[in-house]
Amino acid sequence: MDAESTPPVSAPIDNIDADLEEINHRPAKRVKMEESSETNEAQQDLSREKSKHVDGRDTKKGTAPIKAEYIIERSTAPSAVRDDDAAEEGTFLTSGSRHQDDRDRGKEEGGKKWKKQKGGKKEGGQNKNREYGSWSDALKLCNTRALSSEFSPNECKFGAKCKMEHDLRKYMTEGRREDLDSFGGMCPNFDDQGYCPLGWKCRFVKSHSTERDIEDGKKELVLSEDGEKMKKAGLTQENKKDETGIYNVITTGDRIDLERRRVKTPSADKYTEWLSETWSTQATEKNNRRQAGDKGEDEEMDEKDDSRATFTEPPLRPSEKRRLYYGPDTPVLAPLTTQGNLPFRRLCVELGAQITWSEMAMSMPLIQGGRGEWSLLKAHESEVSPPAIQGTPIIQGYNHSKDLKFGAQISANKPWLAFKATEILEKFCPRLRAIDLNCGCPIDMVYKSGAGSALLDAPSKLEKILRGMNTLSGEIPITAKIRMGVKDSNPNADSIAKRLVLGGRDAIDAGLGPCGIAALTLHGRSRQQRYTREADWKYIAEISTLIKELKNKQAEAEDTIRAADPRDLPNGGKVYFIGNGDCYSHIDYNTHVEKAGVDSIMIARGALVKPWLFEEIASNQYLDKSATERLAYIEKFCKYGMQTWGSDEMGIGTTRRFLLEWLSFTCRYVPIGILERLPPKLNERPPPYKGRNELETLLASSDFRDWIKISEMFLGPAHKDFRFVPKHKSNAHEMEAEG
Repeated sequence: MDAESTPPVSAPIDNIDADLEEINHRPAKRVKMEESSETNEAQQDLSREKSKHVDGRDTKKGTAPIKAEYIIERSTAPSAVRDDDAAEEGTFLTSGSRHQDDRDRGKEEGGKKWKKQKGGKKEGGQNKNREYGSWSDALKLCNTRALSSEFSPNECKFGAKCKMEHDLRKYMTEGRREDLDSFGGMCPNFDDQGYCPLGWKCRFVKSHSTERDIEDGKKELVLSEDGEKMKKAGLTQENKKDETGIYNVITTGDRIDLERRRVKTPSADKYTEWLSETWSTQATEKNNRRQAGDKGEDEEMDEKDDSRATFTEPPLRPSEKRRLYYGPDTPVLAPLTTQGNLPFRRLCVELGAQITWSEMAMSMPLIQGGRGEWSLLKAHESEVSPPAIQGTPIIQGYNHSKDLKFGAQISANKPWLAFKATEILEKFCPRLRAIDLNCGCPIDMVYKSGAGSALLDAPSKLEKILRGMNTLSGEIPITAKIRMGVKDSNPNADSIAKRLVLGGRDAIDAGLGPCGIAALTLHGRSRQQRYTREADWKYIAEISTLIKELKNKQAEAEDTIRAADPRDLPNGGKVYFIGNGDCYSHIDYNTHVEKAGVDSIMIARGALVKPWLFEEIASNQYLDKSATERLAYIEKFCKYGMQTWGSDEMGIGTTRRFLLEWLSFTCRYVPIGILERLPPKLNERPPPYKGRNELETLLASSDFRDWIKISEMFLGPAHKDFRFVPKHKSNAHEMEAEG
C-alpha cells in the first residue's frame, strides 16, 4: 500500500431515507403460531398488529442494533467493560520513562471489579501500573557514528572508555534487527524530506544508504541525501538535524535552565504577591463585617466605598488578546490524554478537525523543565495554520490570518503554579491559539491534589487563577473546561459560569470585572458520574441560555461608577460556549448546535472511535468507510508516528505502543452499513458480530493480540521485550503480548 496515498472519500450511503424507511417497517420476528385450519382471521389480525410494535431482535437498551445476518450467536460471549476516563482529561505524565505510563497510576475505578466466575466471565475493571517492557537495539551505536560515513566518524569524547558500539559493520550485522519491508521499504522521513535524522539506527536504512568503493579498494558504508527533497522541505546542512514542521519545541538549553531554576518569572511572582496581600486583607475585613451582624443599606454602601478606597490596583494589566472564533464550522478535538498525541491530532486535522488541544500538561513539571511534559506541547505545522471557516465571522477585531488551530491545556492546584506555567508558556511557546485550564479532570490523584474537577468546589480560587493567567499570557487568550459539578446531586456549573462570565462579587466591587476568559467548555457529566450514562445535553442547553442572559445583564452587574477595564473583557465582551459529550455523528453535532445553542462542540471519544467524524460533519452526511480505508488511516498513523518519534527501534516501539492504545478505541466502531437504524450511539455496545469481510472482522476484534497483528502490518514484528497490557481487563488474556 502506498504510504502517500490518501484514502478515497467514501460515497455517502445511497438513498439513506429509503433505507431508514425500510428498516423502520421491516417485519419483526413474528410469534410462531400453530398452523391450523382453525386459526381465525381475528388471530391473524392480532399477530399482524403485534408485529408492528415488536423490534426484529428485541434490541436491549445500550446494545447496538446490528442486522441479524452479521450477529454471531454465542452463549457465553464476553462483554467489554470500559471506563473511558483515560480518553479525555484522564491522567498525567511524569517526567520519567516513556515506556511506563505513569499517567495510569492512582486512577479511580470506573466501575465494579468483575471477578472471574464460572461460565467463563472474564475479570473486568482496569489494569493498573501497566508495563510496556522495553525496546532497543542489542548493541547501542554511539551517536558519533550514527550520522557519519563508516570511515569518517565524529570524534567521541569518551574515546576507548565509551560503552557504546563504534564498529559500524558489527552494529549493522549483530546490533540491530533487520530492515522493515513495510512502506515499500522506504523510510518515511527520507521519503518526506530527503533526509533521515536517525541515520544508521533507522529500520529502513537501506533506503538511504549505500556502499561505495574507495581508492584503496575498500568499501565504505555511507548515508544518502536527496537534495531536491531537502530543498523542498526547507532543509539545509545547518538545520537538517532540527525537528522540521514541528512548533513549540523548547531548546535543550532552555529546558536545562528550567530544571536548574535559572528561568525567572518576575511577572508571575509580582502578581502572586499582590494577590496574596490584597485578597487576603479584603477577605479578613469582609469576615469581620459579617461577624458584626447585618447592616442597613446605607452602611453596606459605605462599606463598599471603603472597599474601593482600600483596594490596590493590580501591578499588571492584561495585554490585548488575539480574538478567537468558534462556530458550527469549527468542530473541536478534545484534549485527550495518551491518545491525543501529535500523530493522532495530525490525522484528525487532515480529516477536518479545526481546533485541536494538547494532552493535559501538569504545571509543576512544566516549570521544572520535564522533558515528557514539554513534549506534549509540540504542534505539527498543520495545527499552526488558521482554522477553515465559512463566511466572515462577525467578531470585532478578529484577524483570521493570525488565528491558529492548536492550543495547550494545563492543570494546576495552586494559583502560583498556574501563573508561572502561563508566563513560561507565553515565553517559550508563542504558537498557541489559547491556554486552557483543566477544571474537569475526574481522576482521583488529580482531584485529591486540588486540581482538575476539585476547582469546581473552589469557585473563588478558580476565578483568581483564571484572572491571573489572563494577566500573564500576553496576547494568548485564556479558556476553561469544566464539568457539571463534582456530585450528581449538586451540579454547580451554573454558578461557576456566572462567576467566570461576570466576575465574582468582590471583583465587581473592586472594578475588576470579568476574569477574562475567551471561551468556556462544559462536559455534560459530573465527576461522580464519569462516563456512566449519557451526557446531559439538556443541562448544557440550560447553561448556554444562562450565559446569553448573563451577557445581556452584564451592564447591570458592572459598577456604574468604576467600570471594568476594557482589557479585562475577552473578545470584545463575548465569551464563547462549547458543549462536550457523546457526539458521534453529524446528526448529533447539528442537533446539539441547534437545540443546545452552543457555539461549537468538542469531540473526544467519538473522534477516537472514528476520526472521520470531522469529515462527516463537514460533508453533513454519513460515510460508510470500508475496512481498507480504515486500515489506511492506521497506516498513516504509523507513518506520522515514525516521523514524530523516530524510525529507529525506539521510535517504532513508541509508535506501536500508542497505536495499540488507539486501536483499543477503534475496535468499538460498528460500520453503519450493518446497523439496522441510524444514528449510531457512542454508548451502545455491539453484540458479537462479523464484518462484511475478514479485514472488517479483524478491525472489530477486542482481543489485544489482534491489535498487535494489525500493528505488525506496518511496524513489523514486535520487539522480543515488548509488552502490552490493555487498560481494560476485559480485553486481556493470560498470555503476554510478545513479538
